[in-house]
Amino acid sequence: MADLITVEDPDDPRLRDYTDLTDVELRRRREPAEGLFIAEGEKVIRRAREAGYEMRSMLLSAKWADVMRDVIDTLDAPVYVVAPELAERVTGYHVHRGALASMGRKPLPTAAGLLSGARRVAVMEAVNDHTNIGAIFRSAAALGMDAVLLSPDCADPLYRRSVKVSMGAVFSVPYARLDTWPQGLEAVREAGFTLLALTPDEKARTLDEAAPHRMDRVALMLGAEGDGLSRRALDAADAWVRIPMSHGVDSLNVGAAAAVAFYAVATGRPGV
Repeated sequence: MADLITVEDPDDPRLRDYTDLTDVELRRRREPAEGLFIAEGEKVIRRAREAGYEMRSMLLSAKWADVMRDVIDTLDAPVYVVAPELAERVTGYHVHRGALASMGRKPLPTAAGLLSGARRVAVMEAVNDHTNIGAIFRSAAALGMDAVLLSPDCADPLYRRSVKVSMGAVFSVPYARLDTWPQGLEAVREAGFTLLALTPDEKARTLDEAAPHRMDRVALMLGAEGDGLSRRALDAADAWVRIPMSHGVDSLNVGAAAAVAFYAVATGRPGV
């Protein structure tokens, strides 16, 4: 059982994991380099623990100590109790949910390892908005995708905002990074997957026409908000697919588009 440690100095070095959480560029560099990520809120912290991530420490306001008591009772890691005002000074924002945890990262699996046991895979190219990353992972988990592959320049799924938006779904869907782009897609094809590029281009077949749910193994490629998939990625695909639009709308936010496409890809999959 962890002891509750009251901290009153915002410069206390024991709180270093939680400093400047709103400085995106700093945290993007620090967290992977130091092997940590931040889980925010009771549900997300619990899901991270259930997924087997090791806790480095916890930062709580006093009223959350009782709520998290069952978790605290199982910990060896330190639990720091601070006033809400001090938490804001340390993190750089008002911590509405009152509970933060610094968690240790796990080594990422290889793309080949993920593909060997998967049939429905999402592939993201250059998706750098953390809200979109979180939304896509949440939809992938809810709608039955088996894994996610990231291009080398995609944002970190374990960044605090991504984890929060996904409600911890980033812990439920295994993911890996491709070492090269788009050359790394060839290994996906060699593993038996049909590469489908999601694009609003009118030359693409609708998802109903393509019927990806009838295909044995599908890798659905998604591009960043605004730009979509690059020409190199589109050229590397086996086929282009689109979501038909109405009322003059030309496209959906990538998070919404992913949810629609995942449903089309996963529904009625062979063997399920």
